[in-house]
Amino acid sequence: MNFADRIYTLLVFLYGETQANGAWQKLAALVEERRPGLPEGSAAGQGLSEKDAILITYGDVLRQDGEAPLSTLRHFLRKHLPGVFSGVHILPFYPYSSDDGFSVIDYYQVDGSLGSWDDVTALGQEYRLMFDLVLNHVSRESAWFRSFLKNDERYRNYFIVPTPDWNISQVTRPRTSPLLTRFETSDGPRQVWTTFSADQVDLNYANPDVLLDMIALMLFYVEQGASILRLDAVAYLWKSSGTTCNHLPQTHAVVRLLRAVLDWAAAHVLLISETNVPHDENISYFGEMQAETGRTDEAQMVYQFPLAPLTLHTFHTRDATRLSEWAAGLSAPGIFFNFTASHDGIGLQPANGLLSAAEIEALVVRALRHGGKVSYKSTPDGSQVPYELNLTWYDALNDPAKPDPRMDIARFLASQAIMLSLAGVPGIYFHSLFGLRSCHTCGEVTGHARSLNREKFPADSLEQALSQPESLSRQVLDSYRRLLQARFQLPALHPSGGQEVLRLHPAIFALRRASPDGIDQLLCLVNVSPQAQPVQVDLNANGLSNQPEWKDAIGGKIYPTAGEALSLQLEPYQAVWLRPQKGI
Repeated sequence: MNFADRIYTLLVFLYGETQANGAWQKLAALVEERRPGLPEGSAAGQGLSEKDAILITYGDVLRQDGEAPLSTLRHFLRKHLPGVFSGVHILPFYPYSSDDGFSVIDYYQVDGSLGSWDDVTALGQEYRLMFDLVLNHVSRESAWFRSFLKNDERYRNYFIVPTPDWNISQVTRPRTSPLLTRFETSDGPRQVWTTFSADQVDLNYANPDVLLDMIALMLFYVEQGASILRLDAVAYLWKSSGTTCNHLPQTHAVVRLLRAVLDWAAAHVLLISETNVPHDENISYFGEMQAETGRTDEAQMVYQFPLAPLTLHTFHTRDATRLSEWAAGLSAPGIFFNFTASHDGIGLQPANGLLSAAEIEALVVRALRHGGKVSYKSTPDGSQVPYELNLTWYDALNDPAKPDPRMDIARFLASQAIMLSLAGVPGIYFHSLFGLRSCHTCGEVTGHARSLNREKFPADSLEQALSQPESLSRQVLDSYRRLLQARFQLPALHPSGGQEVLRLHPAIFALRRASPDGIDQLLCLVNVSPQAQPVQVDLNANGLSNQPEWKDAIGGKIYPTAGEALSLQLEPYQAVWLRPQKGI
């Protein structure tokens, strides 16, 4: 099926044939108009490898007097992280009214306090850029919503005003705030749908003009250098009476349509879905495999949400069994975006069905003991359940009240070695690079739990910490850089390479990785406990090359084999990436 047929079929599914005809004419004209300004590229340009790692950061995470923060960030990356990251996810850098950027006032502008499009373009000359396509909602201060309040004919149907017969009793959402918010309009008061907050007003995709506006925005971002587009909160996109309004068929159709437009106009651009939900629901956003292309028809990448809570459980219990069980069952037609920390909290919903209720509650209790907070969500029956843990990843692993830097750093780096070992592309939050602690002052100032993990810094203060070789930040950064630099040299850690979990010991997370062509092999071992652990690996039984020596790509140590076995001892929280060394 060609691009036109794919797109038209999806428009008919969403809007019926009459509206689809008009929408298709507008969409085709839009693509033809914008095509000359789009960067040239092909699907081959999407190629991801073991050399890819993406930094997740706010554009103003660092501030320097007299300099745009986006420029300060670029200079910092050049100085401290040259050759370490292939891509940068700049969290929403548009003018906004709340939620640290995710309540967008103007999609087409760079927030003047961060810099300009020139600053974004400068970063794009050195890195693959990921932009947020904040699809689900806009700020109540946006021109679109202000026009709606004035009953402007164009925007009258841009937002969702449920009629009295709408059944919203089954709606699933990640917040405890009211689903509907009362606004005064020129036609009187209206109850408008607000999934996330009263300041974030949901768009009405039942109106094809909304979809067309978002496609125009998507193409504009491509023009500005985006090569990865993050579909923020996409699971909640379409609303229908009497449903959960979550993962609806129409939502998947919208994602397929966005993908079809990109395949047609900008095939080098990747879509990544952000759906903080249980694993099976999450991977549904890869879509279906297409026989004619050999590729899926929705997002090429999805966030690997279960990884964070399962890894946290692993280090709290000093037992990798649950993590190993989950990883052993991983399979997907696309690429996972692996991460443990992000600008959001540590999501608990993806752990449902993977951890017991008692095990999830233990994570909550430990987070509170470590000075964190817990955010809740409302369920259709009116109850509230824990939704995410709010604290930095370093503090989630390590008790701030009982610091032991040597052991704490080792534990933290072991958790990152697990993430970097798994098939997929790693995403690394800026704060994790330096082992940063939770910012309780930030939470007090904003009143928001997520602020504990969103601290922003004067560039000089971070530079000062990094100038001290014994500082926690410098030790973590140096070790993290070594991990990433080692990873880039290992074809077996290709995002699409082979992966098999080995069951060696409850305290050892073990993977056999292989390059896509099967030539390069790697044995990844991580001790998740504070005790030294002896490990013996039967090479033949585990499908590993029986070579006389194996070399650790992280530490450089060589381990000889004895017969068909490789024996070694892993120190507390030690990680090794062992590569077979062919005999002379």
